[in-house]
Amino acid sequence: MKILAFADHHGSPEDIKVIAKKAKDADIIVCVGDFTIFEHEIEYIMGQMNKLSKKVLLIHGNHEDEETVEFLSQHFKNVEFIHKKTFEIEDYIFVGFGGGGFATRDPEFEVWSNEIKKTIKDKKVVLLTHGPPYGTKVDLLGMGYVGNKSFTKFIKKERPALVICGHLHETFNKRDKIGKTLVINPGPEGEIIEV
Repeated sequence: MKILAFADHHGSPEDIKVIAKKAKDADIIVCVGDFTIFEHEIEYIMGQMNKLSKKVLLIHGNHEDEETVEFLSQHFKNVEFIHKKTFEIEDYIFVGFGGGGFATRDPEFEVWSNEIKKTIKDKKVVLLTHGPPYGTKVDLLGMGYVGNKSFTKFIKKERPALVICGHLHETFNKRDKIGKTLVINPGPEGEIIEV
């Protein structure tokens, strides 16, 4: 399966055009948040995602409000808001947790991830988060690691096949591993990931 993943294009018309070209080669599309600048033209941008004519799995970033994205996604048949939800396709289950990006721990994620353990047991998991997990090239800035330890704990325990995250513009297109789990920040122009 080919996943087109992108993050943090903040409504850039140039990035949207690049994503639209790459979408032709994808089986499914994933956006891990910050697709607007504080929701400016959010409905238009979500409409552009819908026009990609492929299923778009979407979580919100720190620039979007969860309730707004959830409400608007109901008006677009190809856009699936999966914050604190799962979505299954082929042999994979996508697990979404949006928002944030600034905390080193997330108690809400810890509670929710415990609740879904039975749902994801023995499945190939693709974890979608806006902020990165802690302790990889994907969250390493000049001052050190700035990612989320709650995400890392989950990854080490549940061993998803893939983690797609964003938030940090400084680490666009970086990738690393936590154990055998590949962690990618695909950046605003997107990246095709084969699983």
